[in-house]
Amino acid sequence: MLTDRVLLQTIAKRVMLEKGLQPDFSSQVVSELAKLGEKISIPKLNEGDLRNLLWCSIDNDDSRDLDQLTAAEQRKGGEVEIFVAVVDVDALVKKGSAIDAHAKQNTTSVYTAGGNFPMLPEKLSFGLTSLNPGLDRSALIIEMTVDAGGLLKSSSVFTGIVNNKAKLAYDSVAAWLDGTGPIPKEIPMVTGLEENIRLQDETARKLKENRRLSGALDFRTIELHSVFSNEKLSALKEDKKNRAKDIIEEFMVAANGVIARFLSAKNLPSLRRVVRKPKLWGKIAALAAEKNYKLPVLPDSKALENFLLKQRTADPENFPDLSLSVIKLLGPGEYVAELPGEVPVGHFGLAVKDYTHSTAPNRRYPDIITLRLLKAAIGSVTCPYEKAELNSLAVHCTEQEDAAKKVERQVSKSAAALLLRSRIGEKFSAIVTGASEKGTWVRLSEPPVEGKLSKGYEGLEVGMRVSVKLISTDVEKGFIDLEKV
Repeated sequence: MLTDRVLLQTIAKRVMLEKGLQPDFSSQVVSELAKLGEKISIPKLNEGDLRNLLWCSIDNDDSRDLDQLTAAEQRKGGEVEIFVAVVDVDALVKKGSAIDAHAKQNTTSVYTAGGNFPMLPEKLSFGLTSLNPGLDRSALIIEMTVDAGGLLKSSSVFTGIVNNKAKLAYDSVAAWLDGTGPIPKEIPMVTGLEENIRLQDETARKLKENRRLSGALDFRTIELHSVFSNEKLSALKEDKKNRAKDIIEEFMVAANGVIARFLSAKNLPSLRRVVRKPKLWGKIAALAAEKNYKLPVLPDSKALENFLLKQRTADPENFPDLSLSVIKLLGPGEYVAELPGEVPVGHFGLAVKDYTHSTAPNRRYPDIITLRLLKAAIGSVTCPYEKAELNSLAVHCTEQEDAAKKVERQVSKSAAALLLRSRIGEKFSAIVTGASEKGTWVRLSEPPVEGKLSKGYEGLEVGMRVSVKLISTDVEKGFIDLEKV
């Protein structure tokens, strides 16, 4: 009999294949991997040695593919120097190799309730191309000067050698910063790291406030992760935003903007991540009108953020569902190839004009593409991609990333059905999250998963509280059927 974890992994593999993704590495990849040694040599770099900076990684508790490090230094007049280091995956994953071909096919790591399917083999993503503590690594460095008001004054991009001083986790760092938990044990072991992380936190909050004032949208959706006990699924826990995640998010948004502008200044193309101005703005305005809030006639991210901020304060319990509705109406993000001099499409949700993906090359193929473009710019060598090739890759990466998200959602639904399949006949408190001709959906209070009301849905509207009984589940399809009590 299959364990819960293996069952979900089996479902994940099936759905990945259905969506055109490869869950397993080919024999050619395995052969190439065997030729790589267990250690990598660090070349001498003209830009110098940055190993003495107080680098640290902050990621999920179970993350082993560490793509980036951060550090900060206080300057005169309240200025802060922010450093972001991105591992040089291209040093070992060469364009046209079998490993590169697999990464190019999937374009992203796939994270499912049953387990993760890395874009690169574990020997690379968890080892040779991971910024693990205490190891010297070649990296791309983004250096940014932020003034006392949180505005980016200047920046530079170069290559260098780094060394991770501490591997930290979001939740424990956030609890410490909030004063609700102890200082993570790794921090006091590195002289000056406590002050450094507090400086990073302060600078990130200033950057976030400036983006908010520019119209950056702050959503809250419910993301769940699986908890297993002896290979049996025991819970689905909610992942929440926190201050430590904000540090990384703000620095990555800033770094990605710097890189997009750097490539343009070097007269090289770039693969941009964009969210266009929403075509369904009228429906967003109608949604706001239902909450007695008037949005302008034309798309305005600042006005939309003010509405979201008001609703998050007034109705925090229903805000995740409102966020999800607005996200769907905004339309999906996509990759586009842009040449220097072209008017950038921009990212409506982040309130930035110049944005690329560059800081997670172990997990996303567009970041490897950007890394190769950057190395060409820094080394003043021929661009490794033609515009037509970048156009094709942009479409492909958009399609495959969308496919990966569908896999993750499907397996998440299967996990929810699996968790509840032994509780047929039980009653739950719930809230209506969707009501249309397609059906009526509710989210249970605990566990916070969605199911479809097959009986008793007449007259229900979004936001209404109901008591429901579990009728049936289908783990393979991810169905949860309920009826109103």
